[in-house]
Amino acid sequence: MTGSLPQRLLLLGAVALLAAVATLAVVERLPEDSAAFTSAVAPAGWNTAFAGSRGETGDAQRTSCGQVLGPGSLGVTHPVLPCGAKVVLRYGDTQVLTEIIDNNLVEPGRQLEVTAALARTLGIEGTVEVEWRFATEAG
Repeated sequence: MTGSLPQRLLLLGAVALLAAVATLAVVERLPEDSAAFTSAVAPAGWNTAFAGSRGETGDAQRTSCGQVLGPGSLGVTHPVLPCGAKVVLRYGDTQVLTEIIDNNLVEPGRQLEVTAALARTLGIEGTVEVEWRFATEAG
């Protein structure tokens, strides 16, 4: 492509404007009840994972999600799920609604980790297999 820098910028701007207009035309033609741009519903079935306690925390340990943890904090570390995602953990007969508070696992070989307070609530000692699912509005 030849031409001066202002000519190239003008051409690039025209192409971007044309793409934006074409996108708006396509979106405008979608029916109002179209689900093309909505998020998918989280699966409600139970998953299994190896979990264990991330250990006792100090008085103000900060997580990768920006949470400040203390000794009584309840939460889950998962390397992929987004910060703040609500999950239900089940171990034995105990179920707890909690959320993702960190994305950096402490111990290798685990798929998720729970705070020490949550491990006590669930009765987890060492690394065990737990069930988990995304929390849904229905429960």
